[in-house]
Amino acid sequence: MGRYILRRLVQMVPVLFLVSLIVFSLLHLTPGDPAISMLGEEATPESVAALREKLGLDQPLPVQYVRWLGAVLQGDLGRSIRSNQPVSEAIFDRLPVTIELSLLSALIALIIAIPAGVISAMRRNSPLDTSATTIALLGVSLPNFFLAILLIFGLSLKLGWLPPIGYTPFLDDPVENLRKMIMPAVTLGTALSAIVMRMMRSSLLEILDEDYVRTARAKGLNEANVVRRHAMRNALIPVVTVVGLQIGGLLGGAIITESIFVLPGIGRLLVDSIFQRDFPLVQGVVLFASLAFLFANLAVDLLYAVLDPRIRYA
Repeated sequence: MGRYILRRLVQMVPVLFLVSLIVFSLLHLTPGDPAISMLGEEATPESVAALREKLGLDQPLPVQYVRWLGAVLQGDLGRSIRSNQPVSEAIFDRLPVTIELSLLSALIALIIAIPAGVISAMRRNSPLDTSATTIALLGVSLPNFFLAILLIFGLSLKLGWLPPIGYTPFLDDPVENLRKMIMPAVTLGTALSAIVMRMMRSSLLEILDEDYVRTARAKGLNEANVVRRHAMRNALIPVVTVVGLQIGGLLGGAIITESIFVLPGIGRLLVDSIFQRDFPLVQGVVLFASLAFLFANLAVDLLYAVLDPRIRYA
């Protein structure tokens, strides 16, 4: 197991290198100059040139990339052009918001999707199965931004039950924190629950047709025990894959949701830094998002061995 983990960690290095190279290249190909963005359109060419020299933007792109990559290898993601704050500090300041949003979204999705998927599979082709599948398709098809607007309009503006936007740290006021996080979590959790429900249903249907499940039924076990003791663990393997990858993506930044609900998370930080042409901050956030996704993928693979003892990593 240790050798497998080490090999996977080594394989992450070229992936992160390619991600950093692509992001760096795309950022410098986009129109806009960070120096002009900071000084304004009325700035003189001399002041723009002086700021570009101060920021190191006057150097050739390969030189800029090598300098940045060398600093990253030493654990330094650079400093924000706008605020001069260390990029790593800016990311970790916003990280708790995104982690909370991701965990709440996953919790909502699992609470809805796992029971719905199991019931749908056990009542195959019934009206209940058809209704659950239809709702799941609607959840997948509904864009996050549209659902967010509907929730704000209905629960906040019309009913006044929840605050429409903003964020309160959990330690400052747990109740107010949850009131402000419910709608963003439901927005993300709805799409995730639809995906997980469909995966749970199809996976469980496949497992219920296996020979060992028919043998368990032949021994006299009722359907509930057959599902709980024999089918669930194997059926959960593809579900864990989907949930793990989705959480990895959420940790990278729920860009649209955080922007709509004005949450100070990783996603909104990325959007703000793109509009401000804050190249070091964009590069740092994208690199962190890629790393979070890769580690989520690794965690999913390791969970396979917990769910199915037959799986062993050499």
